[in-house]
Amino acid sequence: MLDAQLLFRRMVAAEGRVVAVIKKELLELIYEAAHIQRWNDHLRFKGFTELDKQSHKMIIAYMIARFEESDRGGRVDWKCLIEGGMFEFLHRIILTDIKPPVFHKLMMEKGEKLNQWVFEQIEGQVKDIKGDFLINFERYLFEPDFCPLEKKILRAAHYLATNWEFKIIYNLNQSIYGVEETRSQIENELEEHYELAGVQKLGLGQKTYKFLDLVGQLRFQQRWAHSPRVPETSVLGHMLVVAMLAYFCSVELGACEKRICHNYYTGLFHDLPEVLTRDIISPIKRSVEGLEDIIKEIEQRQVEERILPLLPSGWHREIKYYITDEFKNKVFKDGEIIFVEADDISAHYNQNAYEPVDGEVIKGCDDLAAYIEIFLSISHGITSHHLVDGQESLYTRYRDKEIGGIDFGRLFEFFHVGT
Repeated sequence: MLDAQLLFRRMVAAEGRVVAVIKKELLELIYEAAHIQRWNDHLRFKGFTELDKQSHKMIIAYMIARFEESDRGGRVDWKCLIEGGMFEFLHRIILTDIKPPVFHKLMMEKGEKLNQWVFEQIEGQVKDIKGDFLINFERYLFEPDFCPLEKKILRAAHYLATNWEFKIIYNLNQSIYGVEETRSQIENELEEHYELAGVQKLGLGQKTYKFLDLVGQLRFQQRWAHSPRVPETSVLGHMLVVAMLAYFCSVELGACEKRICHNYYTGLFHDLPEVLTRDIISPIKRSVEGLEDIIKEIEQRQVEERILPLLPSGWHREIKYYITDEFKNKVFKDGEIIFVEADDISAHYNQNAYEPVDGEVIKGCDDLAAYIEIFLSISHGITSHHLVDGQESLYTRYRDKEIGGIDFGRLFEFFHVGT
């Protein structure tokens, strides 16, 4: 319980800030996806949670959307694509663990009523999010003609992510009744989306599919691997959480569309180099002076040599923008990247032409995600000195801290379990 003095200090400190209205209940709901096990009626390995699948899906959706623009001259509404992914994610959490054939039959016969029920469950937790989030959520559920291309891209990404999982578990489950029917259903759904250029390109199984496959391996890289924890989360799932937090902060700041999208995708891709280096924890990086810079240099070299060649050359600039200096505030000005102060973006560069990225805000989201992971595990009675030390360090760093107008101190206070 906060004492009166601390409450007073927080009220004074909050004056002039944008006080983020992300509800604690929404943040906890997002992490429920880390508990939801996919294919739980099949023999499978670890790494098949709903959170991981949704993260993989959103990276695949990015790839399909980029192909649609570059190969077909299509016009993708990127904000709608991002929000649509979040709407479908929240929808899936509420209707958890219904077998796909039953789920699709229910949606065909009672879809509107189910959507209404889901909307009612979520409404109170998202109603204060800015950027017309609640209005767009309702339209996405109940208006078939709202964001049709983006819905199609997300549906194709859903089945590609599902197919990636199924290929792994298929050999372990060939003797299980119905597995061939499942394979046929997935293949039929992918064929339904073959008109999308990205589905065709990924269907070839060449270099861009290898990127999809490489990203999928981040499902198997466990965060806090040196400590027991519940729920266990992967690097891939963590990336999606950071992306969503970055989106919520962006709309709270009244960010322009490019800023919203760049912040989201910087969050979604920020740990991508770890597929080559694995998750090197901060204490190790900081244990020797200069080590963190050397690790960063190795990561950048690996990205240039092993990741970027898997993607079309026209995407390289954007991907590098997302994963290089990802935690620095940056904009494009006069044809080059410049680094700025956190407050300067809202004050001077909140325009699409500057392609702004709130790197420090994204870093705050990254650390908040780690802090929530600690809180949830301790709440489940699973702890270690690694978690306790991490909790104390992060809370001390962010207590009463504001970044670029976002009151991170308040967000961290939601999950503070100390006295």
